Amino acid sequence: MKRILLMGNPNVGKSVVFSRLTGARVIVSNYPGTTVEFTKGRMSVHGEAVEIVDVPGTYTLEPTSRAEEVAVEMLDEGDVVIDVVDATNLERNLNLTLQLLKSGKPVVVALNMWDEVHHKGIEIDVDELEKRLGVPVVQTCGLSGEGINRLMEALEEAKADTLPHEDGERWRQVGEIVMAVQKVRHHHHTVLETLSDLSLQPLTGIPLAVIVGYICFEVIRFIGEGLIGYVFQPLFENYWAPLMMGLSEWLGPGTFWHGLLIGTLFEGQIDFGQSLGLLTTGLFVPLAAVLPYIFAFYVVLSFLEDVGYLPRLGVLVDTVMHRLGLHGLTIIPMFLGLGCNVPGALATRIFETRRQRLISATLMAICVPCMAQIAMVVGLLGDYGARGLVPIFGTLAALWVVLALVFRFAIPGEAPEVFIEIPPYRFPYYRALAQKVWMRISHFITEAVPLVLLGVLVVNLLYELHIIQILGKLLAPVVTGILGLPTEGVAALLVGFLRKDVAVGMLAPLGLSLKQLIIASVVLTAYFPCVATFAVLFKEFGLRDMLKAAAVMMLVAFATGGLLNLLL
Repeated sequence: MKRILLMGNPNVGKSVVFSRLTGARVIVSNYPGTTVEFTKGRMSVHGEAVEIVDVPGTYTLEPTSRAEEVAVEMLDEGDVVIDVVDATNLERNLNLTLQLLKSGKPVVVALNMWDEVHHKGIEIDVDELEKRLGVPVVQTCGLSGEGINRLMEALEEAKADTLPHEDGERWRQVGEIVMAVQKVRHHHHTVLETLSDLSLQPLTGIPLAVIVGYICFEVIRFIGEGLIGYVFQPLFENYWAPLMMGLSEWLGPGTFWHGLLIGTLFEGQIDFGQSLGLLTTGLFVPLAAVLPYIFAFYVVLSFLEDVGYLPRLGVLVDTVMHRLGLHGLTIIPMFLGLGCNVPGALATRIFETRRQRLISATLMAICVPCMAQIAMVVGLLGDYGARGLVPIFGTLAALWVVLALVFRFAIPGEAPEVFIEIPPYRFPYYRALAQKVWMRISHFITEAVPLVLLGVLVVNLLYELHIIQILGKLLAPVVTGILGLPTEGVAALLVGFLRKDVAVGMLAPLGLSLKQLIIASVVLTAYFPCVATFAVLFKEFGLRDMLKAAAVMMLVAFATGGLLNLLL
């Protein structure tokens, strides 16, 4: 089967073009580095089935990061290359175009983002550009679908080796081509361009970042609490609870199957937050307590991605981050990790060195709770207000800074710059935004719900087999002596390997004090990644580095928990 590669610089719209060509669902964002692994799809060209591959973005065929290495490796396996070019940044994009033209692969150029060219006062002579490159050049707009059919037709006209081999003169060639085909007229700053400038200046950017953060928090809280209070809570209490009470009577309280499916009754009634049955807490936690906040967070995150705010935030904090031995764009994996640590870990591929990637991934795994866990923490300690929540998230933030400084001096190596394009602010394409949110929610449901059910099942079996009691006695010196928690807290630590949100929920029936709830929440965040994140970190860094990172996590978690036990 013929393989067609979609290649180009980061943030030129390859993933949108890919979706248009194949109908496949991929996550598209307005910042570089979204496609951290290549994505495959299929389409029919003149009755022939072909494979389309969305290759990670690269600025050159001389790679400086793992994502660029993947792009170069994929080039050897392709039959035809569609070079997706940002028409508003022709000079920068043509560097890769000329390298592709000399690679020996047939090439077609997709002049993408054509809808923005005239808004920026740019005129491009497409016929002259096609003549100078020697390959078909098609104007496209991935968001609207303009030019996609013509792009498919042009695949048969793709050509290879259309330029003389003058590698040392590549930038001179780029300059000559741009001078011949492009004219730029003066245009006044738009509102979005003015806002972009303000976002990057510390004097205005920092207050703006605070405002954006506050608005995001309020929107997430408003949507999450609204869905829980008006939709999910009434559904479970008014419709699901009567069915479960009927099942409870049929099974009989105190029996094995009642404990497994329904859990413990409180004053003769089901408590969805504490009963710990597969059909009660096992369904309520992911669907009613966590899903609303996950949905709200992904709506906000997807909007910030598509608008193009996140890379500006990275530039804004770059100076502070470098003093910690990191790069400003470390903020992107951390932000993604707030939704789920898995994409946060994958996003570290934008960094050039293994050292940067390992430090960023470890910091995220220790100090950044996912939104599912945050939702459970807020539900558990929300009644305490700032007294309960500030010590938890304040401790994690302080721990992040301290560990970054420790890693800076303890792990040898440099923190080189990551050169990245700042995309223009763009209004989101709301259909793509909705599709992105749905994809992420679907992933959460298909992955999280089974793991939550497995976690509840494991807990119930451990209790029924009296293993929890045995482990509680064995680990009492640590759990009780160092952390100041009851021996029943062992169950939460064990389940944290599967799902940390379920582990936090298991603290509710233990009758813990505020101090104990704070300690347990911090330790559960820091002590080990959930199984899905562990698998990704293992794949990214191998067994040796993963074991080192795990040892650091365990040491930091229990040391921090012990310190909190002394201070609070």
